[in-house]
Amino acid sequence: MDGKTSIQYLQNYIRSKDHHPELVKDYFLKLSGEVGELAEAVRHGLVRGEGGGVKGTIDEEIWDCMYYLIALANCYDIDLEKTIAEKEAINNKKYNTGIEFEQNR
Repeated sequence: MDGKTSIQYLQNYIRSKDHHPELVKDYFLKLSGEVGELAEAVRHGLVRGEGGGVKGTIDEEIWDCMYYLIALANCYDIDLEKTIAEKEAINNKKYNTGIEFEQNR
């Protein structure tokens, strides 16, 4: 990866291989399970060591959670890039962070 993977690419990638809106509840249950696995990995401090593989690490569980979050967004035809920008505008106004969210980055 070149460090420039967009949210839109991820949505399209996941949609192309795993898009079953009729299974939205199953995606949610899978997400819930992955959040539990992430909690366990964090609890045990399972960070990936230098040169180590992703299996069984916090890294793996974060991706699994992201995968199912994106799959859920796809089930509802949510444009995550648009939603992120809109929600960050609300958050920045509410919390006055002084840090502007830059789109198309």
